[in-house]
Amino acid sequence: MSQLVLASTSTYRSALLTKLQLPFITDAPEVDETRLGNETAEQLVVRLAAAKAQALAGHYPEHLIIGSDQVCVVDGVVCGKPHTEENARAQLRAASGRSVVFYTGLALYDSRHQVLQTLCEPFTVDFRTLSEAEITHYVSREQPLNCAGSFKSEGLGITLFERLSGRDPNTLIGLPLIALCEMLRKAGMDPLC
Repeated sequence: MSQLVLASTSTYRSALLTKLQLPFITDAPEVDETRLGNETAEQLVVRLAAAKAQALAGHYPEHLIIGSDQVCVVDGVVCGKPHTEENARAQLRAASGRSVVFYTGLALYDSRHQVLQTLCEPFTVDFRTLSEAEITHYVSREQPLNCAGSFKSEGLGITLFERLSGRDPNTLIGLPLIALCEMLRKAGMDPLC
């Protein structure tokens, strides 16, 4: 069985992958995450997920390498991580009372056989209409500055929503585990065996 590598230092993705009870290591890929001209959100996250997984192939020639990337789209505008409280508040203002689609790109690169599997998993979040005070208090309390969309659905962020819809709730946190299990089985690694 090949060892798994998570091409990410995200504590959120690492915690999600731990659910599968498979041994894995993490490593940070060096990838330019700049969006290309005319690139859709779906194309962007799939390209970056693949780039992250393949960036580590030289270091892990006998491994299955997982790459993932996520953005959200609010009224046609692609939003990534806010990095500042001001940007986080602006993202939440834009999302208030709207449906926001999160796109998570997933890639599994089998460095033994140089086989790449990719997909884009959408997930929709319907936000409540939020007051300025709610937005300010939320950002101050949870500090979601490294999260696409400026919230942590696994924490206090759940209070911001009316509804969540998608195939896999893990997708919203950054790693679609149902799809990943499908990819792992295709690569010869069944999490249950």
